[in-house]
Amino acid sequence: MTDHNRQLDELMEKMVADYVAHNKAATVLKELLDQAGVGLAPVIDHVTVRTFDIDHGAAPFVALGYAYEETLEYEDWYAKVYRKTGYPALFVDQAYPDERGKTSIIPGWVKKFGDRVLHHIAVRVEDIEKAVERLKKEGVVFAGSIVGSRGRQLRQIFSSPEMVDGQPFSVLELAERHRGYQGFSPPQADSLMKSSASR
Repeated sequence: MTDHNRQLDELMEKMVADYVAHNKAATVLKELLDQAGVGLAPVIDHVTVRTFDIDHGAAPFVALGYAYEETLEYEDWYAKVYRKTGYPALFVDQAYPDERGKTSIIPGWVKKFGDRVLHHIAVRVEDIEKAVERLKKEGVVFAGSIVGSRGRQLRQIFSSPEMVDGQPFSVLELAERHRGYQGFSPPQADSLMKSSASR
């Protein structure tokens, strides 16, 4: 298993480095964390991969020890969550393959950018309002408002998407968690998905 962990470290480091290189909000946050000697990796809550086929998209991670945990269903897309102790949760999503998926933005995104890149990284924060305020001072723009009211077990917000050839590419998510909650909230995830559809 040690060899798998080394390979998984390399895969995650490569994908995160590529993501940061193409996402201004993540670059700003990483620079601030690096200044404090923390770095980005210890604060990553989860990473998200978009794909045409969830099992295919998750395969490189499953081969290195991630295990399926649950399926979350939304109006025109769904996701599977995978976990491995000591690593960020893996959230893999796709449009439904039938009529329900016709309105999903995921297939167009995957066709443009592929399924071997991260759509977003979620960073865990203690105080989401304070984090948003601090990052705004550094020039980060956010899409919509914080999803989840004060006191809820999960509160989230996406940065405005990085645009590539006029299309939304990646976003940075801030996630504030309470009471040991490690899951995902379907209504919140759907709101976040819609907020990242365009700038």
